[in-house]
Amino acid sequence: MRLDHVSYAVARDSFVSTVQWIGSALGAGFVDGGVHPRFGTRNFILPLSGGTYVEVVTTLDHPAADRAPFGQAVARRAAEGGGWLGWVVSVDDIAPVEARLGRTSAEGHRVRPDGFDLRWKQIGLLELMEDPQLPYFLQWLVPTEERPSAGPRTSTTIHGLSIAGDAASIAEFLGEPADHPLDQIDVTWVEDEEPGLVSVEFATAHGPVTI
Repeated sequence: MRLDHVSYAVARDSFVSTVQWIGSALGAGFVDGGVHPRFGTRNFILPLSGGTYVEVVTTLDHPAADRAPFGQAVARRAAEGGGWLGWVVSVDDIAPVEARLGRTSAEGHRVRPDGFDLRWKQIGLLELMEDPQLPYFLQWLVPTEERPSAGPRTSTTIHGLSIAGDAASIAEFLGEPADHPLDQIDVTWVEDEEPGLVSVEFATAHGPVTI
């Protein structure tokens, strides 16, 4: 189990400016990720060193955004002013997670601008919406070289996550130790009025950057 990506959600009128702002802070430009037709969303991504990436996501003016849990989660975070939506962990086999949560995963896909159909399974959005400190899970259905984290555009890496929440609850949800739930990523538990992903610390060529 490893960190796959972090997701930043914004309203449609702030989408481009947020992509530019985060890209400038991290010293690299995002690329157009494409549209998620089943979720009513679209994103821009920035592949980082270390096999992770940053996603900036917004909703489309489409009915799917009101029906799909991911579209609903993005819309709610955007309505709150925008910010970190959450963190996503990847697994090689999502079946044990499905068994633990008692339901099947949802299939997702988006067609990249180059025409490649990126496909995956995901589960945990319902829990994220109820308790924003929790991650959701993803299993990629495409080869490693086709995933959004492939071909890093920068030497920047994700160094750590600051999460407001209960370490024991997250450890139980992940099935990992509370003191170090993710390989190669430092997790700091902080106090905040609302639970969730509070900030992400990046290691850049010019020093640490926290967003």
